Amino acid sequence: MAAADHEAVGAVGFAAWAASDAFETSYRDPGVIVKVRHEFDVFPHETKGEIFVAERHKAIVGWGARENDPNYISDLWVHPDHQGRGVGRALVLHLCELMANEGLATVRLDTHARNEGAIRLYERCGFAIVWRGREFSKSMGVPLEKVHLEKRLADR
Repeated sequence: MAAADHEAVGAVGFAAWAASDAFETSYRDPGVIVKVRHEFDVFPHETKGEIFVAERHKAIVGWGARENDPNYISDLWVHPDHQGRGVGRALVLHLCELMANEGLATVRLDTHARNEGAIRLYERCGFAIVWRGREFSKSMGVPLEKVHLEKRLADR
């Protein structure tokens, strides 16, 4: 991925995060906003995982990442101007297909518990909530209400 692509990935992720309607009070803290922007800026350069991008007219409009565990989708971000157009669904299903082809039995992901649009997307893609509670967000430096979702992959 070229340096310009790294910038685009970071910009798309931050735009999607900033446009979210799943805000908690902590999201509005200027220090948290600066920290989150920085995390999006450095993620494409520092991740040891894989990043998959969705493009429209040669511009990155969304991306998903696998980091840490092989069956874990660590990130899924779609620019607000392109949400609701199938970009997120295509990325999720692509990542699930990759994992199924690797012989993995399940796919896992987490999101903010108030992120109703994302939860609906994941449920439409076959995920179910397996846990709900508060967790500390390393990237934001604050505790958040989260949900963990899981999808069973077809037996191969």
